[in-house]
Amino acid sequence: MLLAIAMVLIANPFIWKVRKNRYFNSEQFKSLRAQVASVVAEHNDVVNYVAEIRDQGAFELGASSTGQYAHLANFKNTSAWNNRRDRNVAEYAPHVHNASLQVVRNASMEPIKYLMKYFEIKANEETLADVQRVAEDISRLEEAVGNVQRREAEIVAMIKPPAFILKRYADEFWSLVGVHLSPITVPYPNYKFQYTSAGGNSGQTVDITLDTPTLDALSETLVQKIRWAKSAAGQRALMTARLRAWIKERDRHTCQNPSCGISVAAEPHLLLEVDHIVPVAKGGLSEPENLQTLCWRCNRAKGAKMPA
Repeated sequence: MLLAIAMVLIANPFIWKVRKNRYFNSEQFKSLRAQVASVVAEHNDVVNYVAEIRDQGAFELGASSTGQYAHLANFKNTSAWNNRRDRNVAEYAPHVHNASLQVVRNASMEPIKYLMKYFEIKANEETLADVQRVAEDISRLEEAVGNVQRREAEIVAMIKPPAFILKRYADEFWSLVGVHLSPITVPYPNYKFQYTSAGGNSGQTVDITLDTPTLDALSETLVQKIRWAKSAAGQRALMTARLRAWIKERDRHTCQNPSCGISVAAEPHLLLEVDHIVPVAKGGLSEPENLQTLCWRCNRAKGAKMPA
């Protein structure tokens, strides 16, 4: 009986609120909040940087022309046997290609080939430049979003709030700690091959998400087709995720700006990026001797400047 009463009291919203107020007003919480102030400030700076990458990024590439004027018509299924015929309805959008069942199945086996063929991704230098712009923005945003998430986990580990605080009062917790939470996710372009039977009784789809591995594969295919490896677009195409990781490893995960030199040894959650010493736009090549690791602050400050 006493146990049942205790359980009812514990589950009472009023009790939760009392416990919450007691925790947030405790000297321990205030002390911990002060101790992590510098970590929080750095975190908020990175969150703002992530927002910059997202706002300035390019995340569109190619479109299908099927159904581009579908919005001008009004479709109705008037069959007398339509009780189950609306289970599969064709979707018309720039990133959706409605095709035969064979095309959909082929797209699942050769996604890059069919993506290029049916979404107007031509094998030319202009397209390669577009692909690389998207690839670079996606890659930078992936790393930045992951970095923010690791920083938030570190702050939680440093303060160690009671489990019920994060479960029931997470927004208030982060607000009192002073953390700017980032709702930003990576807006991966997603392309779909779709088959819908005439009667709507069956349907199959193949989704192709342009994440870093897919964009790297698309870049390699384009470079092989147009053979312009020394063009600016061709050089960006060589900047794969594997190469970026290798450059960071070579540079020992340390910012190569002589006036900075910060490393992950000093700051475990440091956001590092790979930079062209001589920018590609000014003739720089994606070769190891022209690539360097910079922390996000130094890379943002450098921009497309030539080395002194």
